[in-house]
Amino acid sequence: MAAPELGPTIAPRRRDDVHTISLVVNNKPGVLVRVALVFARRGYNIESLVVSPTVDGDFSRMTITCSGDPATLEQIIKQLHKLIDVVQATDHTRDDAYETEIALVKLRAELHERTEILQIAEHFGAKVTDYGQDSIMLRVFGASEKLDAFIALLRPYGMRELVRSGKILMVRGLQET
Repeated sequence: MAAPELGPTIAPRRRDDVHTISLVVNNKPGVLVRVALVFARRGYNIESLVVSPTVDGDFSRMTITCSGDPATLEQIIKQLHKLIDVVQATDHTRDDAYETEIALVKLRAELHERTEILQIAEHFGAKVTDYGQDSIMLRVFGASEKLDAFIALLRPYGMRELVRSGKILMVRGLQET
């Protein structure tokens, strides 16, 4: 008897394909659009983007996660350096850096499923942020791969909403990110 057809499978993404870019930019309107257009013109998809002010507030740091051809990414970084409001653009893919991400997950949680859900949450260090009569919301943080595994285990329980912050990172030691 032949095995049943399960449909197309998605190959797991190789770690080498994911790039984390850090930009220091002037903290003014329109900069984000110009940066995003550089990626779009090259057909590069931004998977996550986090923007926050730096210590002095005159500048912002953008952390961009994307995947694709390394040669194209090299061209994108060169083009980013040419933008007037970009002070620094660095690919941190191979750097020794601390990376983290936060996710909020809301589940439909029947009474008989809550023990299993809470056991999964405890294993991943997730915290309950809202506990309703028929739902539960969990907050988890850590490496993107950890969040992927956590979310995969919770999907069968009726995930209602998912929000991920996107990756943030800081290079270890005294080196500037």
